[in-house]
Amino acid sequence: MKAALQSYHARMQRVLDHIDRHLDDDLDLESLSSVAAYSKYHFHRQFTATFGLSVHRYIQLARMKRASYQLAYGDAPSVTDVALEAGYDAPDAFARAFRQWFGQSPSAFRKSPDWEPWLAAFGPLDDARSKLMQTTFKPHDVIIRDVPSTRVAIIAHRGDPAALGATIQRFIAWRKAAGLHPKTHPTFTVWRSERRPASPADYSVDLCVGTGQPIAAHDEQVKLGEIPGGRCAVLRIVGNTHNLEPAALYLYRDWLPASGEEVRDFPIYCQRLSFFPEVPEHEAVADLFLPLK
Repeated sequence: MKAALQSYHARMQRVLDHIDRHLDDDLDLESLSSVAAYSKYHFHRQFTATFGLSVHRYIQLARMKRASYQLAYGDAPSVTDVALEAGYDAPDAFARAFRQWFGQSPSAFRKSPDWEPWLAAFGPLDDARSKLMQTTFKPHDVIIRDVPSTRVAIIAHRGDPAALGATIQRFIAWRKAAGLHPKTHPTFTVWRSERRPASPADYSVDLCVGTGQPIAAHDEQVKLGEIPGGRCAVLRIVGNTHNLEPAALYLYRDWLPASGEEVRDFPIYCQRLSFFPEVPEHEAVADLFLPLK
């Protein structure tokens, strides 16, 4: 019974991975049912029963998620280009659908995103993906490494996590202006609070880019700091790198007590090695670091 369920989940996971890789293609029911090796007459019902939304709606959301990331964070030259990549033949049709999902036009979202409707719109997509992406970590997945210290430029986010998207926008815009490309200057996130503190006002996270260059005096939003070197337990996450809480829980709840190690006085942090939408979402990679004595 367990083996049959695992086989079923693996087949459905292949479908999600295929959708991620081929968002620009014609993802018809026949081709997707073939990827899953299920009858096309039953596949759409199996998909809906498994993920809680139809194949068509899942694909729509996945394309809209990529489009919204391109608008908010990317270098897409025009809304028309984003619309075409999202599968729309005309920008006005894309604009109508975008406004229906997020309550803003694409151009208004690009200029000043309203993040709360955005977060709510993708709740069903995140729920669907999490049904099969509940990775089970094992002790051998964790490697203890001696990590060198890294000087970083920091843009801090303090307050409601729903507003984190705006801070990420400022961070990306600043690093682009400073010429600190992710391929040559590492990207880190340092969590200084719980992911969901009792009061949203207490949420605290640092967005960091590795650099030794001085910061211009007028860049008041940016400060220099350091991620200290030392021993760290390192856990690599591939796929759902937007939510690293399950990986952090594994390190704290399971790995740490069994390891006999003690934590060092620096917060848990991650280094983001590849980013969605530059790579398909299931290929995004992040290393999670738990500092040890």
